[in-house]
Amino acid sequence: MDTGTTAFMLCCIIGLTLMIPGLALFYGGMVSVKSSTNMMMMTFGAVALVGVLWVLVGFSMVFGTSYGGFVGSFTEFAGMKDLMEPMTTVAGLPVSLFSIFQALFAAITVALISGAVADRMKFGAWMIFAAVWAVLVYFPVAHWVFAFDGVVTENSVGGWIANKLHAIDFAGGTAVHINAGAAALAVAIVLGKSAMFGQLRKPHNVPLTLLGAGMLWAGWYAFNGGSALAAGNSAAIVMVTTFVATCAAVLAWLAVEKFRTGHVTGVGAASGAIAGLVAITPACGAVTPIGAIFVGGIAGAVCVYAVGVKEKLGYDDSLDVVGVHLVGGVVGTLLVGFFASEGMPNAVNGLFYGGGVDQLWRQAVAAGAVACYSFAVAFAIAYVIKKTMGIRISPEEEEKGIDTAFHRDSAYELEFA
Repeated sequence: MDTGTTAFMLCCIIGLTLMIPGLALFYGGMVSVKSSTNMMMMTFGAVALVGVLWVLVGFSMVFGTSYGGFVGSFTEFAGMKDLMEPMTTVAGLPVSLFSIFQALFAAITVALISGAVADRMKFGAWMIFAAVWAVLVYFPVAHWVFAFDGVVTENSVGGWIANKLHAIDFAGGTAVHINAGAAALAVAIVLGKSAMFGQLRKPHNVPLTLLGAGMLWAGWYAFNGGSALAAGNSAAIVMVTTFVATCAAVLAWLAVEKFRTGHVTGVGAASGAIAGLVAITPACGAVTPIGAIFVGGIAGAVCVYAVGVKEKLGYDDSLDVVGVHLVGGVVGTLLVGFFASEGMPNAVNGLFYGGGVDQLWRQAVAAGAVACYSFAVAFAIAYVIKKTMGIRISPEEEEKGIDTAFHRDSAYELEFA
């Protein structure tokens, strides 16, 4: 057991956990004052729910021996049995530590979807959706992407994207961001437009959003760097590419914003940072620092335009989960096929480094498969909830504010003399 790497991963788990309030603040600042508490509650509720599901069946479904490359055994590690022994290790780590690291990936992925349904989804419906989607979509897709052959037990067989397709996804561009973004699109369509759709919806607290984005940026070093599963050169390189891609994305987003509107905004800076972090997630171990600048810059510029598509297509993705996470995830996943360099930890050349289109088509298949599967299943889950218990609050409750109607916790108690 590698004690240095174990200490490093313990620190990464703390960083990942700080992404929970980071996401809550990022989303909570962007919605109206009437639904800020609800928005944050959706993050905390999803994390708590997925954490329990992870121990019961999630770890086993992701890292258990595969059924045809599609999903791991439901029972092999159910309840995480036999995995608490001191000498049970993954890459020199206690398997319990590896498990909690991956559990936080699952929890944050589910929580990301909530940004698409702000102001109008019943909290109970959200919790049911989150639970069912985690089991039917996140756990199988994470198995496709993260379960390499022999990762937990010597003879275990893993998922098809990791072991058959050999697409590169260092830390979750497909399993996390494309997955969550496609689900967000599906549930937003089923849920329908909010009363404010098409109008200017101002965030109630831009500093909260910027603070949340900063916390997410800090936590992303753990997200990406920890995926190296070792305190070494690969983790260091990944942190460099993560940093510089995010910087480039902020600059690109603000430049496009200035060109289009004549202004640069705090929400734009925060959104640009997240777009860059999303795009570099699959590519952080494949591209050089210069390649990372291109990945972040392209993602920042593309995602600005992507967030405006919802008005033209008529779906209400309240906080632009589709425009940032789905589109940013696709951009980052595909750009691996162009900018990957064999001198980096993933040791593969992309098109611009003499590798031809071999890696590019693998990236495209992975992105397309995850997006299609997640969208289809998420749509079905949301539609069933809509037809049974109901998925949306009433117009009166939406007007009054979801915080007061459902939680009795307003974000602020304002008294005037």
